[in-house]
Amino acid sequence: MNPRIRSERELQAARMRGQILPVVTTLAGSLAVLLPFIAESPSLPPFGFMMLLSWRLLRPELWPVWIGLPLGLFDDLVSGQPIGSAMMLWTLALLVLDLIDQRLVWRDYWQDWLMAAALIIAVLLGGLITANGAGGEGHVLLIVPQILVSILIFPVVARVCALLDRWRLS
Repeated sequence: MNPRIRSERELQAARMRGQILPVVTTLAGSLAVLLPFIAESPSLPPFGFMMLLSWRLLRPELWPVWIGLPLGLFDDLVSGQPIGSAMMLWTLALLVLDLIDQRLVWRDYWQDWLMAAALIIAVLLGGLITANGAGGEGHVLLIVPQILVSILIFPVVARVCALLDRWRLS
């Protein structure tokens, strides 16, 4: 076997792994809603969206903007939100991040956290508005703890993504 072909195959396998790992971890984050967690109000962070944000902020070149559609559809199907709400909100969040990336030359940790916090708030409020439009009776004050927990736990989720992405650096 030609050594060049072998290295090309290894390169192709590494590229495939680099594209599959973020998708799998985002889908696993969306599956977190299936954990047996009992609460009177929403308090579990949207781990699927937070993984999407973490991967997007860590590797902007990794995904196209339309990746929010299939990942959001999966999240809608698993979480019970009206179909299309996460699809729309996640895609809009990725569009906003693209616009910010066009304006900023460089970003630091605090800017990433601030952008993630703003997008988490916007997506959770958008999900509440969508759910209320579909017949729900939620109030904004109900999701304030969920918003706070999500913003505070985002650096941990971003760190998990960075650890999972460590294989690229070696």
